Amino acid sequence: MSVHSEIKKITTETLRKMKFDKEKITMLTAYDFTTAKMVDAGGVDAILVGDSASNVMAGFETTLPITLDHMIYHAQCVVRGVDRALVVVDLPFGSYQSNPEKALESSVRIMKESQAHAIKLEGGSEVEESIRKIVNAGIPVMGHLGLTPQSIFQFGTYKVRAKEDEEAEKLLKDAKLLEELGCFALVLEKIPAALAKKVSESISIPTIGIGAGPDCDGQVLVYHDMVGMNQGFSPKFLRRYLDLYTEITGAVSEFVKDVKAVDFPNEKESY
Repeated sequence: MSVHSEIKKITTETLRKMKFDKEKITMLTAYDFTTAKMVDAGGVDAILVGDSASNVMAGFETTLPITLDHMIYHAQCVVRGVDRALVVVDLPFGSYQSNPEKALESSVRIMKESQAHAIKLEGGSEVEESIRKIVNAGIPVMGHLGLTPQSIFQFGTYKVRAKEDEEAEKLLKDAKLLEELGCFALVLEKIPAALAKKVSESISIPTIGIGAGPDCDGQVLVYHDMVGMNQGFSPKFLRRYLDLYTEITGAVSEFVKDVKAVDFPNEKESY
């Protein structure tokens, strides 16, 4: 039995309390019912239905091609598999940047059609009005600063962000702005650990890091990376807890071998 099995549903308030109590927050991605069920049973605090589904589920090179309809479908699958964790859904590229009305409309669709618990979007002052509108409608918003993958063509690289003073200052300012606007938490991606520590200490809402050092209030990884289903992706911040790529391809090879040798199904496996 999981140590978390008797704990009630995690809410945005739970995460705030965890920061206050100095208890680290855990978050993993999930994009389907079966995975969500396992991740939830493992005791994770929050599940991110990330636009990383564009990469790991659909095979695109960036997160840009995934649509709002795709994200809602993945979120619906995940919500049906979750008993305890807080489910946060990424607003995909193009669904909120153009104007606050569109941002609200996209957020409302996610909440109504998937029954998820919160949305996440990338950016600081550039998306201030969109965040304001979504929060005012009563929808919980998780922010995302640092490396924001939806802006990859603007950055031109997936390297660490905010190493220079100017960008670091803007990031800290944006973090404080997101707190003021009513965001309940904030993802910090690929920024120097010292800056992530400073940000985490400067705001009262929880920070969840990915490649942002140990001083964030929590940590998030992409599930497929964490369990070793992806072979080619090995950033410095990733810790692999399994090597499922090898395990699964090995199992498939065994199945192929057994069928070819007429060893499967055997007498016990036949009616």
